[in-house]
Amino acid sequence: MNGYKVIVDKSTVPVGTAEKVTEIIKANTTHPFDVVSNPEFLKQGNAVDDFLHPDRVIIGSNSDKATLIMQEIYSPFFRTGNRIIVMDVKSAEMTKYAANSFLATKISFMNEIANLCEKVGADAEMVRVGISTDSRIGNKFLFPGLGYGGSCFPKDVKALIKTGLENGMDMSIISAADNVNKKQRQIFIEKITKCFGHDLSGKTFGVLGLAFKPKTNDMREAPAITIINALLDMGAKVKAFDPKAMESAKFIFKDKITYSKNAYDTVENADCMLLLTEWNKFRRPDFERIKSLMTTPIIFDGRNQYNTVRLEEKGFEYYQIGR
Repeated sequence: MNGYKVIVDKSTVPVGTAEKVTEIIKANTTHPFDVVSNPEFLKQGNAVDDFLHPDRVIIGSNSDKATLIMQEIYSPFFRTGNRIIVMDVKSAEMTKYAANSFLATKISFMNEIANLCEKVGADAEMVRVGISTDSRIGNKFLFPGLGYGGSCFPKDVKALIKTGLENGMDMSIISAADNVNKKQRQIFIEKITKCFGHDLSGKTFGVLGLAFKPKTNDMREAPAITIINALLDMGAKVKAFDPKAMESAKFIFKDKITYSKNAYDTVENADCMLLLTEWNKFRRPDFERIKSLMTTPIIFDGRNQYNTVRLEEKGFEYYQIGR
């Protein structure tokens, strides 16, 4: 440092991190500086557009001078400053955790409702449409499935739970969201074992989708890892394909599974097809071709992508979440 600087924390970090950064820097310089929290709100697969057209930009600053500098940095991207929200540093650090944990809770809530729908004979998709048209609820993060994964939601939920415990609080709602998310993958596995039993020796499963979400090769905390490992533990053979995550999968599974060239190669001679990631290229396959390639026409859909009536008319056994 050769003079006054603004140090910007972009990462999602626990509340109080800016204070720790301040102490570290103070121990190494006599120059004046301020530490600002400016958390990112970028979705994987959509990061550039999210940066150029953000819902909001959070500037956590306890210094008027640092705040003005940060506002000037962002000024070329906004004709007005309406989307820039200025707050204190700790509130900015908390905002990122609160936002991600709320979205994770929304996902777990819908998954729990979907599981109940199956028990009582309701259709989770109809329920989703019914509640999402309420403007207070909205339609995002309400699709039932295999739960959340990736580098953000699991980590941030656990971090917020830990922050609560360190401050004498039991974060009961967020803890419940975390528990539901873990159970969701097990519930999907139980659907499979209900159909095939717990001894899957001699059975081949074709898995479409490995990344935790479309448009990324990221498999961190991906449901596919839990589900594939469970199948392997029960003696199954697994063939898998993902448009972007094949190299990531090889790093995780090594030679335990077979890596296919495409979706149709994946289901060839398979006893069951599993859809685990909702890539667009998996949405309208040639089901007649799939049926002719499979040993038995059974599909377990962890993302509720297909039309139940259409598949049953074609002779498939078709299993979804909450339906």
